[in-house]
Amino acid sequence: MATYKIDAAHSEITFKVKHLMITNVTGNFTKFDATLEANADDFSDAKITFEADVNSITTNNEQRDGHLKSADFFDAETFPTLTFTSTSFTKKSDDEYALVGDLTLKGHTKSVTLNAEYGGTATDPYGQVKAGFEITGKINRQDFGLTWSAVTEAGGIMVSDEVKLAFNVQMIKQA
Repeated sequence: MATYKIDAAHSEITFKVKHLMITNVTGNFTKFDATLEANADDFSDAKITFEADVNSITTNNEQRDGHLKSADFFDAETFPTLTFTSTSFTKKSDDEYALVGDLTLKGHTKSVTLNAEYGGTATDPYGQVKAGFEITGKINRQDFGLTWSAVTEAGGIMVSDEVKLAFNVQMIKQA
């Protein structure tokens, strides 16, 4: 069994949400951890776990970040961690996989399906074997209890329910 740990310095965990339904606001988590375990060289039997520190959320706007951490959204005080545990990692083509797992956010757990693209494996100058993946998908924030909403004077929606996820990760093979 090969075990890989995420290389946080070469990984990013981002999300995008439409604001006023005309532009995306991008945010990310700066503190996170992930483990991948696999017997197969092509990762077709991979088991993946991931967690992020909700208090590490940033959208480059302190006031908005504070609102996201509040009970209106993530309720970081009560639910400081979001987690994902894979239930399957199915190879669809040479470098495409369907990643299915249980996402727990704000005390709500739902099965989600994400697309994973395997970027390859390489050995860095320090002799570390690394595997790269780009993982994308969409969730509905309402499914996870992030129900805050507001309407503009003209009747427009402030924040969309759909959240786009994009994770670019390098995993380091453990000795």
